[in-house]
Amino acid sequence: MAESTAGSAGSTSESLAEIAAACLANPGLAAKAEIALVGEVLGGTDWQGGPGDDGAVVGDGIIACGEALFPPFVAADPHGAGFAAVLANVNDVAAMGGVPLGIVDTVVASEPLARKAFAGMREAAELYDVPIVGGHFTLHDGQPSISAFAVGRSAAPLSVTRAAPGQSLVVAAALDGRMREDFPFFPAFESRGRRSAGDVRLLGALAEAGIVVAAKDISMAGLVGSLAMLLEPGALGVTVDVPAVPAPAGVPLVRWFNCFPSFGFLLCVPAGREPECLAAFAERDLAAAVVGTLDPSGSLALSWGEERVEVLDLRTTPITGLPR
Repeated sequence: MAESTAGSAGSTSESLAEIAAACLANPGLAAKAEIALVGEVLGGTDWQGGPGDDGAVVGDGIIACGEALFPPFVAADPHGAGFAAVLANVNDVAAMGGVPLGIVDTVVASEPLARKAFAGMREAAELYDVPIVGGHFTLHDGQPSISAFAVGRSAAPLSVTRAAPGQSLVVAAALDGRMREDFPFFPAFESRGRRSAGDVRLLGALAEAGIVVAAKDISMAGLVGSLAMLLEPGALGVTVDVPAVPAPAGVPLVRWFNCFPSFGFLLCVPAGREPECLAAFAERDLAAAVVGTLDPSGSLALSWGEERVEVLDLRTTPITGLPR
């Protein structure tokens, strides 16, 4: 079973303030403000009256989503970028309560770089049991680019529009493995191996059972930044009990709260369904815990014992600025 700890930093107000400050300074959070351009040009276009979820639902439970990889990352680590292109889409489908059905990719790169990128995609597709069903490749010796898109299906799609006061906030994560030293990424799949495919499919089962009604995967914006995007559409608030957050042993919370875990999700669970939710993750040797209760305040805060630090007031601070 994965070893975890309730906190790697001290319980003083200074350490709590340090975590909060690091979350606010996370460049992944700041980058979310750029998404406002989408709403300015396209307006509210998705299946429930405006962008904001990790994917879109088209027709009868069909989920579509896509990811573009950061070009410097593609150039520096094409294999890793190819793997990440599939992983990000699989997680997005899972956050919508869906099962991935297929991946389509687009690659513009030189032959040696493209070969490494495709190898990374193939490795991830095999690990998560999702086929690469098509795509586009342009041979190009200039700056490379990789994008990937997923199609999935959900019997009960999740949406941030269903988050509501009184629901419990659950953090679920795979804590196997080690944090990368060169990049804020926790690749639990290296240790979980073939279990990874079943891990991501668990969210679909929880959604269909009504145990989870809304979700976000924890992305490069970190735990707090991703949580802010979940809360933003409804201007909801929550105080996160920091020691309750599942965390890998030996990883400082400042790093854990600001990394991209390969399996990390924020879940909104109706009152009374929490034991079922936690038990489902425990059965797969995944960590999960209730870390707070959603409220209508719009205040996203962190707490440790008697100490509380507000990180964001979502009534006055836009995160993505997307219309609802």
